Amino acid sequence: MENLHGEPKRRALKFRFMEALTLTTPALLFSAISLIMLAYTNRFLAYAAVIRNLHAVYQEKKDNSLIHQINNLKLRINLTRWMQIFGISSLLLCVLTMFLIYIHQQTIAVWIFGIALILLIISLILLIKEIQISAQALNVHISDIENHLKNK
Repeated sequence: MENLHGEPKRRALKFRFMEALTLTTPALLFSAISLIMLAYTNRFLAYAAVIRNLHAVYQEKKDNSLIHQINNLKLRINLTRWMQIFGISSLLLCVLTMFLIYIHQQTIAVWIFGIALILLIISLILLIKEIQISAQALNVHISDIENHLKNK
């Protein structure tokens, strides 16, 4: 099947897709990724404060029941670190995409931008996993309080 210019339809669609990727397309992600990275950093700082408090409590009481909380926090910190790594990598590839568009390397720019989007997706999937773990940890605390209140 051919288009109006006698080119195969597949080539024409490919050309239009690459033509749509301009400098503004990856630039649109800058503000979104920046806000996501701010949220990730805030999570990381909150975990650091909780860990410092747990460390102080552990130093005083040597309570082994804190081990579960510590393991949970270690997992959440690792997830947050990977969320940050994938988010920053996505931002870097968006910048690289803009540079490639600037030097008229459209085909490579399209592929690099696609990889940047995949990295951002991975970062957001890790965020969902981390939120689930956080919610489970809070539910454990709530059930502890509920059990304590029932025993009164």
